[in-house]
Amino acid sequence: MTRNLRLIACTILLGVLVALPSLSWAAEKPRLFVLTDIENEPDDAMSMVRLLTYANQIDIEGLAATTSVHQQHRVAPERIRRIVNAYGQVRDNLEKHERGYPTAEFLLSRVTEGLAVYGMNGVGEGKDSQASEALIKAVDKDDPRPIWVTAWGGPGVLAQSLWKVRNTRSAEDLRAFVAKLRVYTISDQDDSGPWMREQFPDLFYVASPGFHPGGAYHHATWSGISGDHFHARCDGADFSLVTNEWLDKNVRRKGPLGAEYPHWEYLMEGDTPSFLNLINNGLSDPEHPDWGGWGGRYERYTPRMRKWFLQKETRPFWADTNDEVLGIDGRWHDTNHATIWRWRGAYQNDFAARMDWTIKSYDDANHPPVVKFGHADRLTAKKGDVVQLSAEGSSDPDGDALSYHWFCYGEVGTFLCSSGTRGQPVPIKSFDKAKASFTVPTRTVMPPGIGTMHIIVAVTDHGTPRLTRYRRLIVDVKN
Repeated sequence: MTRNLRLIACTILLGVLVALPSLSWAAEKPRLFVLTDIENEPDDAMSMVRLLTYANQIDIEGLAATTSVHQQHRVAPERIRRIVNAYGQVRDNLEKHERGYPTAEFLLSRVTEGLAVYGMNGVGEGKDSQASEALIKAVDKDDPRPIWVTAWGGPGVLAQSLWKVRNTRSAEDLRAFVAKLRVYTISDQDDSGPWMREQFPDLFYVASPGFHPGGAYHHATWSGISGDHFHARCDGADFSLVTNEWLDKNVRRKGPLGAEYPHWEYLMEGDTPSFLNLINNGLSDPEHPDWGGWGGRYERYTPRMRKWFLQKETRPFWADTNDEVLGIDGRWHDTNHATIWRWRGAYQNDFAARMDWTIKSYDDANHPPVVKFGHADRLTAKKGDVVQLSAEGSSDPDGDALSYHWFCYGEVGTFLCSSGTRGQPVPIKSFDKAKASFTVPTRTVMPPGIGTMHIIVAVTDHGTPRLTRYRRLIVDVKN
């Protein structure tokens, strides 16, 4: 994404603000290969429906039916095909709202299956499958973009692909293969995940490690998607947005694709966080899991051994971390689940709008706003500088009025200061206007008093449902 670089209009108290090159996230579609133990329980089918409504923003390279600890001797590619066929009935209507949706025929050509065996029992000589071979082919494609492998069940298909490449190629070729992979697993749903993290220390890996029989799901970030009463058992989120009643009204009653969205058994869409941060909404950058987004926030470290782990972790990877968020109950909540549920209103409304797109004309549906800055995406400043913020160039394709919310994402970045009792590390003047400002703190700042600050603007339209898009400003605070 290329933007003209301009100096921010600002009031200088100390020092000079300098514009830096603009940030480059959302410059291209991410590539995705899904591994799903679909039919184990309803939530995989639910996540598949949501994913297909974003199929124009993500290049789907594979949809592979797999096993898991919950479904050890069966795979169900026929369920994937059924949902894709329903998508095919609404694909042309989706195209009226945003371009770039693949045909159902294309997606059906990407449906494969792994072996109907559990975990490491499917890894080794003679254990290749349609899915493991298709994954190798996708990684080998002459395409410089990395490929995200999201495991909604067990990741054994990926383990077999890595095993084969390691045993049939040079060390240099293996490094190149691993370097193109980005992995997100929904906990450890078989024993191949810990094996891969240990055997391939350079593999980019996002996970809430642990095994369900040990109680891992309660502690996992992904359960913040909807697990307020089950798994996460968390307070502060708006549960009304993930009930079956809300889903009946906003998803299931909307055409052929909505009809494929089942009622949840335990929680809604436990697998969806694996791809939410791939959506081009201006908030997340897939290469920076620590920046946060609809799919949660993760930091890179070596997790300490917990009783629900299958084995001791041996190296750093992207794992659970906390955000402090003001809940609908008026209390502050400092949990890893909050890194997802804090965005619930936005990601649920966005899905509801896309389900409208499957059945409505352009004029009868709502579409997200376009957020523009009146300055660069990255700046430098000194402590005490006043930074003027502007999103005045933002617009809405439907002509709806816009609301603004500026905030400092205090958990992100390296410039640290105490929030005291405010809950906001940096107060922003006129935080609810298109133009706002803040002063770079000079007190209660952690040494050495330099680093990066992440300032987010959330722009929400006044259509139905209300849709939100974001833009991120990074300020480098220097002496």
